Amino acid sequence: MARGKIQMKRIENPVYRQVTFCKRRAGLLKKAKELSLLCDAEIGVLIFSAHGKLYEQASKGTMQGLIERYMKSIRAAQAEQVIKDEEVEDLKDEISKLKLEIDVLQKGIRFIYGGGNGSMSLDEMNFLEKRLELWMCHVRSAKMDIMFQEIQLLKNKEGILKAANEYLQDKMDEQYGIDNMAPMLTNAEYPLMSNNQFPLTIQNEIYQF
Repeated sequence: MARGKIQMKRIENPVYRQVTFCKRRAGLLKKAKELSLLCDAEIGVLIFSAHGKLYEQASKGTMQGLIERYMKSIRAAQAEQVIKDEEVEDLKDEISKLKLEIDVLQKGIRFIYGGGNGSMSLDEMNFLEKRLELWMCHVRSAKMDIMFQEIQLLKNKEGILKAANEYLQDKMDEQYGIDNMAPMLTNAEYPLMSNNQFPLTIQNEIYQF
């Protein structure tokens, strides 16, 4: 016959309650030890009986060491949660500021294109004026960066053209310098060309038979 399921409620009989406590306590400590051995886990079990008696078991080291490690872990988790909460609050504040800024800017756009000032307060106009000045500074800065890049690019091109010009000039000097040396040679260097009008001409004799 199958064993009936035990109803999970307080055992009223003190004798049965003490027996059940001893059996289940031993089983719990045994399971904790087995889990530690099988899975290489650090386990600490604290049990207080109904009469206030303490039972404890630490799988590795001492129970005090496990408690200190637990407290460090709790403090780290709490600190991390505090940081997350602060980040969430900062994000909420930033979102609120951005929403307010967007609303003011939208009013400013309507004011610029509409020509009326009834929809904007003085503080909003001051805020819009500061934003416009800041944007103008950003635009000028970006414009100067682009102009500087273009100037630098033109300087690089100028250097390349100068180098190419010098190279071509050297080639021209080398070529035309050798060709212009012939007219400068004296007649003494070429005596045959200076003394004979036709140095390579051979006169043929006619023999009659």
